[in-house]
Amino acid sequence: MIKKVVTLGEIMLRLSTQDHKRFVQSETFDATYGGAEANVAAAMCNYGLQGTFITKVPDNAIGQSAINHLRRFGVDTQFIVKGGNRLGIYFLEPGASLRASQVIYDRAGSSIVDFSIDEFDIDAVLEGAQWFHTSGITPALSNQAAALTESVLKAAKAKGITTSIDINYRKKIWSKEKAAEVLGRICQHVDVCIGADTTLGFEPKGNDVVDGRITIAGFKDIFKQMKEKFGFKFIATSLRESHSASDNSFSALVYDGTEFHVTKKYDVRIVDRVGTGDSFASGLIYGLVTGMSTQDTAEFAVAASVIKHTIPGDLNHASLNEVLDLMKGEGSVRVQR
Repeated sequence: MIKKVVTLGEIMLRLSTQDHKRFVQSETFDATYGGAEANVAAAMCNYGLQGTFITKVPDNAIGQSAINHLRRFGVDTQFIVKGGNRLGIYFLEPGASLRASQVIYDRAGSSIVDFSIDEFDIDAVLEGAQWFHTSGITPALSNQAAALTESVLKAAKAKGITTSIDINYRKKIWSKEKAAEVLGRICQHVDVCIGADTTLGFEPKGNDVVDGRITIAGFKDIFKQMKEKFGFKFIATSLRESHSASDNSFSALVYDGTEFHVTKKYDVRIVDRVGTGDSFASGLIYGLVTGMSTQDTAEFAVAASVIKHTIPGDLNHASLNEVLDLMKGEGSVRVQR
């Protein structure tokens, strides 16, 4: 039986400058669609699972275009609700070398902010599902979106479905204080937590994400604290060392409540960093839901994210075999003829 993974979140229109131009230089933008949970649902389909996405989009041509975009990649969109005022937009200025990427959000009043669990059949959505996933971005959008997120998590847990959240803190959307309050409540219903930062009140010692300094020991300490507080079955984080906006080193740490699993490290030249965290989350979910060992799950998640760094757009179009080959060290950068 094909595993079913359900995700909840916002899909947005993404407008990106071309050729690494600044916003002020650009007269045209590349347009596509994406969003954390939508990206995960699409990746599930790409790996041969069923990805079902829940969201709310405006009942107009732009909302339909977003739905059509997901359908192209096999995502189950039958439960997407139409209504509300608009589709959220985000503008992306890709960075290069010593210039960081910039994101500007235009998502206030988007359709999902007043989305309610009463607008869809939650039992039908979760029927046959093995996994439910969301992110910390969705409850940040409004009090009603936070209530929706918690309600669906509770419903999934009541049905024995494994639940996960990617913390994904966005300082342009809400404050640390509000995030800690809301996520601290939501995480009571979560089995698998992806991401470790100060949002939940834990600070890994010796780490500086700005300077790219990473110490495994600091993360191990807070993972134990997080498990003690929330009872997570698994906790995972990517370990990114930023040498520049163009070059990073990338690995991960996964804790199964007993052992810590550290992956191999990759040096990555970045084509598009957006969506790489979602690729890590989707790889982690794929490994766990299909019964991989924790170490193999961690390696698969990292390999999936590494490949996504080379692909423009929000979605990861790497095939399952490409990820497995890289994970096993069997990939080649020679032209495939």
